[in-house]
Amino acid sequence: MMSLANLLLSIQLLLISFFLISSQAAVFEIRNECPYTVWAAASPGGGRRLDRGQSWTLNVAAGTAMARIWGRTKCNFDAGGRGRCETGDCGALECKGWGVPPNTLAEYALNQFGNKDFIDISLVDGFNIPMDFSPTSGGCRGIKCTADINGQCPGELRAPGGCNNPCTVFKTNEYCCTQGQGTCGPTNFSKFFKARCPDAYSFPQDDPTSTFTCPGGTNYRVVFSAVFEIRNECPYTVWAAASPGGGRRLDRGQSWTLNVAAGTAMARIWGRTKCNFDAGGRGRCETGDCGALECKGWGVPPNTLAEYALNQFGNKDFIDISLVDGFNIPMDFSPTSGGCRGIKCTADINGQCPGELRAPGGCNNPCTVFKTNEYCCTQGQGTCGPTNFSKFFKARCPDAYSFPQDDPTSTFTCPGGTNYRVVFCPKGSPRFPLEMVGNIWEE
Repeated sequence: MMSLANLLLSIQLLLISFFLISSQAAVFEIRNECPYTVWAAASPGGGRRLDRGQSWTLNVAAGTAMARIWGRTKCNFDAGGRGRCETGDCGALECKGWGVPPNTLAEYALNQFGNKDFIDISLVDGFNIPMDFSPTSGGCRGIKCTADINGQCPGELRAPGGCNNPCTVFKTNEYCCTQGQGTCGPTNFSKFFKARCPDAYSFPQDDPTSTFTCPGGTNYRVVFSAVFEIRNECPYTVWAAASPGGGRRLDRGQSWTLNVAAGTAMARIWGRTKCNFDAGGRGRCETGDCGALECKGWGVPPNTLAEYALNQFGNKDFIDISLVDGFNIPMDFSPTSGGCRGIKCTADINGQCPGELRAPGGCNNPCTVFKTNEYCCTQGQGTCGPTNFSKFFKARCPDAYSFPQDDPTSTFTCPGGTNYRVVFCPKGSPRFPLEMVGNIWEE
């Protein structure tokens, strides 16, 4: 028979063990920043409806392995939680197993070899929703897959609401790797996924470039990404550009939806005018040029800029419109969620541009023209201030940066996770530059 002392000792040891295990438990914040409802799912964990901006906190025990989190779209559930989803379906609001492809997956195993967590984003089940999977503690790097995979999906893999994996479609070892380690490798389909999301698994044996580690006990955030709608309301074609993001031709009334990962900083969106590109996407623009349809860097002035940094200090987004690179197209940069104010620059700056700053298709910044510290602020903080040229821009667009150190009146904040809309030529703005009719530019 166990003595009272031994019984008390056993209870103490059990309590210590419990608290040690509990202290190692990881917290996952699952957040929806899509402009539509997502039904988040987790195995283990269940499921939860998340409208735009909503979060679900999940506590996961140390030692949990073969676990995943994903998002489901276009779901309908009855009062008992039974129903179906267009993507990621598991047959119920509270998932007991895994979802039906296509679905973007955040996968993890906690406190494994060397007390490390192993994390990945997988496209082995295809893609349905852009995703960011990042630590909120632990000092390790995050991973993301935010490319426009649904829009660019190969025809053979297209599925309602997503882009399927080739194993689901073709069911062969070449794509499914069913015959064990080393029996399959990259294919044209896996290369499609890998080119757009280099951090993500693109086929089942894509381990070397797709598995990441964090210290055991790290907490995480899974974000269904922030969305930027870029819209052209000008009476002429605009070639939208984004860094990061690439580029897209937008005729009047067309939009481009850009998914941007949490934590993205030093980012910008702008419009280009009078562009000509060949079949390979190489070419030139009169304003905002980057040398290609899909921009890899920034554009050449003059160009009106929407600049942003997401989920920064205090989990705030920082946004601005900048005329530091000059002006070419009127712009509105506004939140579509988050309850914060928008900014705009819609004055007739091209028509009123000082003679020294005039450029084909736009109004240049004085730094580009004169290349002195007075205008470029190249010698560091506090070395320059407003000039007659910056005052010209500021008088017409008081919300916008007019020179590089114009921070106090030109930087605005929104809550982290806000979605945004950038509009070229919003209602009431001037109709310029000219529009091409045939081979002639006319008003």
